[in-house]
Amino acid sequence: MFSKNQRIAMGATICVAFLSVSGSAEIDTSKLPPVSTKTGVTYEKDIKPLFEKSCFKCHGSEKQKGKLRLDSLDAVMKGGESGKIIEGKDSSKSSVVLSASGLDEDTAMPPKGKADPLTLEQQSLLRAWIEQGAK
Repeated sequence: MFSKNQRIAMGATICVAFLSVSGSAEIDTSKLPPVSTKTGVTYEKDIKPLFEKSCFKCHGSEKQKGKLRLDSLDAVMKGGESGKIIEGKDSSKSSVVLSASGLDEDTAMPPKGKADPLTLEQQSLLRAWIEQGAK
């Protein structure tokens, strides 16, 4: 039989495990803006200017929060300390899109007051870039 302290420790462990799985809310991706219909979207021409305005302050050459740089295509594809930010050609599963959407306040980028968030049109363009292969 387990002692009282062992039962308490096991109960706490089970609660922590449950909370870590159930505590992360799923983002309702149906609320993402639609993918832009623009074709031929590229990092250099279309996405880098968006990132430069809203992201480079914290994720550029001078500063890399979370070891994430967004100032070159290679750096974007590499990701940061939390892993890749682009999931294949699926923009709805790419953390860069989910963060830029602001649908989850805890992961919204840029943080309030740090820079202007991407507009819905810009988010749609970001989605199109990813769906077209992020080139």
